Amino acid sequence: MEDFLIRAFVGGLGVAAVAGPFGTFVVWRRLAYFGDTLAHSALLGVALGFLFQLNLTVAVFVVCQAVALFLFLLQRQKGLGGDTILGILAHSTLSLGLVTVVFLQGVRIDLMAYLFGDILAVTRGDLVWIFAGGAVALIALVVIWQPLLSLTVHEDLARVEGIPADRIKWLFTALLALVVAILMKIVGLILVTALLIIPAAAARRLARSPEAMALWASVLGGIAVGAGLALSLYYDTPAGPSIVIAATAIFLLTLALPRSAEGG
Repeated sequence: MEDFLIRAFVGGLGVAAVAGPFGTFVVWRRLAYFGDTLAHSALLGVALGFLFQLNLTVAVFVVCQAVALFLFLLQRQKGLGGDTILGILAHSTLSLGLVTVVFLQGVRIDLMAYLFGDILAVTRGDLVWIFAGGAVALIALVVIWQPLLSLTVHEDLARVEGIPADRIKWLFTALLALVVAILMKIVGLILVTALLIIPAAAARRLARSPEAMALWASVLGGIAVGAGLALSLYYDTPAGPSIVIAATAIFLLTLALPRSAEGG
């Protein structure tokens, strides 16, 4: 195999391993729209990274963190629904990113690569970032796993038991922003949420516990990466969308499983 294909496959497996456990909570907590908001805001991070000559992944992470903090503050205000706030942030940050790109003099940006990913262009430096950042995100998720699970099952009861709900939810939001920055290189900003939720949704049919669902989500995501790269290689299709199509096919296959195999 060519070196760039090996790097693409290894990077994709790393991303799938990280996206699986986080995707389970995105599915459980019904945060798909929030994931979309972070993904949309990531384009502003890309534009600001070029503008100030910063590492793009770091710039995306910082902007996603700022958006997550702004959302956290806005949700404390009365009178606006969560979906309304998310809609405002998603479209305003995306528009700001597109407008900022126009003012970048002498810089050519391949928007398609950032919108739909460019896994075949993954470098050794990208692999370091994917595995280092992914390891940090997963270790932190393991630390907050039980309290976050308690909040997901019954938030009021978890608060009564003394779990610092706001702190745990904010930490998960911050970690999700890191995951979005990692996913950006592989499947692009538009398809980030798809790689988070589709393998996790498929894993629900196979798992009998939260931990098993997280593991299955990572495994199915890895299979989708391999199948998507094969599809891209043999039919010359865009790699990022091909991975998402493969994940969707896996999800549809799991729907054929008998109800007795479903873990909840």
